[in-house]
Amino acid sequence: MLITIPSMIASTMVAVDITIANVALPHMQSSLSASQEQVLWVLTSYLVAGAIATPLSGWLAGRLGRKLVMLVSVAGFTIASAGCGLATDLTTIVLARFLQGACGAALVPLSQAILLDINPPEDHAKAMAIFALGSMAGPIIGPTLGGYLTDALSWRWVFFINVPFGILSFIGMSLFLVRRSNREHPRFDMFGFVTVSIALASLQLILDRGEHLDWWDSNEIRIYALILIIAGWLTVVHMATAKNTFIRPELFRDRNFAVGSIFSIMIGIVAFATIPLIVVMTQSLLGYSALDAGIVGLPRAIGTLASMLLVTRLIAVIDVRAVIIAGLSIMAASMLMYSHIDLYVDERALLAIGFVQGFGSGLIFVPISVVVFSTLPAALRNEGAAMYALTRNVGNAIGISVLNVQFIRDIAASRDTLLQGLRPDNPALFYARPDLDFGSTQALAGLSGEVTRQATMVGNVASYHFVFVLTLLLIPLVLLLRANRGRVDTASLPIGE
Repeated sequence: MLITIPSMIASTMVAVDITIANVALPHMQSSLSASQEQVLWVLTSYLVAGAIATPLSGWLAGRLGRKLVMLVSVAGFTIASAGCGLATDLTTIVLARFLQGACGAALVPLSQAILLDINPPEDHAKAMAIFALGSMAGPIIGPTLGGYLTDALSWRWVFFINVPFGILSFIGMSLFLVRRSNREHPRFDMFGFVTVSIALASLQLILDRGEHLDWWDSNEIRIYALILIIAGWLTVVHMATAKNTFIRPELFRDRNFAVGSIFSIMIGIVAFATIPLIVVMTQSLLGYSALDAGIVGLPRAIGTLASMLLVTRLIAVIDVRAVIIAGLSIMAASMLMYSHIDLYVDERALLAIGFVQGFGSGLIFVPISVVVFSTLPAALRNEGAAMYALTRNVGNAIGISVLNVQFIRDIAASRDTLLQGLRPDNPALFYARPDLDFGSTQALAGLSGEVTRQATMVGNVASYHFVFVLTLLLIPLVLLLRANRGRVDTASLPIGE
């Protein structure tokens, strides 16, 4: 527990910071005298740095030892957080956010690897339940916590909040993680690292800036796509032809890890990408404050906790694939329920749906983590944890972008349909608004606002239904996993190495 607590503090900080700064962007924009497009680099720099540094964390842990990498990462993340809070211009905060993302990249995968190593195989489900709770709670509480800190104090406290927790985590790791002599001296594959980094950075830039630059109509996005194709092709060819590459091909020869990585990308889409959509819906359409939106999202966390307490017992007696399928089915049911709400939905209904969604999520993340690492050799666990975390982050980014594109298109289509019925000769309109004056600018403005509001709700409902279908399509993928075969050998990796 003395090792688990500081490790979980570190990984939860990183998970929270993915979304906590979103709600503070307008305040940063005015304080730093930046345009709307410029201030978005506060988010983009963090995500790009994390994408580049995540696969590097496995090599660093094998070469330098986990304890040193974790301590440097926590210290760098904490210092960078303080730098973000103290920044007085856009350049400073973008650079500090880049450092924050680069340092935080190692904390999530290495925390997962540490929890796997300090627990015997029979307790891996419990360890992954603890890890998944922190990883899932971060994106859920991030927007609410960010909104509260921004309103009550200042946007700078969105970053200052990390400092005391970072110090606590650093002290705990320095005291209780054990540094062992390194037995690995892997050669650093510079070519592989450069090609992977360029590919990941290009992908992240496409996903993060595409919406604001009108996607393929922008030359900038086309350039990023061309770079991504070239770098991705070079990465694949290099992995297939060279020895001791930056990303080890042995990882993907393990069927559980290969299928689990694909599954992790898809789960990032269906589970994490919907959370920002739900938070924005409750605040912008339903009129909830940031605090009320956080309270509505609380049952999601409670449901996750409840299912995680249950799943550690279930997978000991039931085929783990059956548990994952049950979790997917429950999550799909929650998305189907979301797709039937409207602008007048009762708060109790949102609380109930959130609990169902969280319960289904908890039945997925713990079993899939246990299965993915159950057949992976202990010598590959550092790299495996890093790549597994990367796939989840990539899936999250892809999911947010895909849902945003569909969301905007559905709003436009719904708005066009609604506007076609706004005619003086439409009896339905006359019945609903008998006193509507088509010659009044104020009345037409109010009607236009209501149309936009209704169309936006239709866009939300359509997105939830899309995620419902996608979740059901994941069920056959579960059958490709090998369940209950092999135990992970933890004896060969000492604590903290």
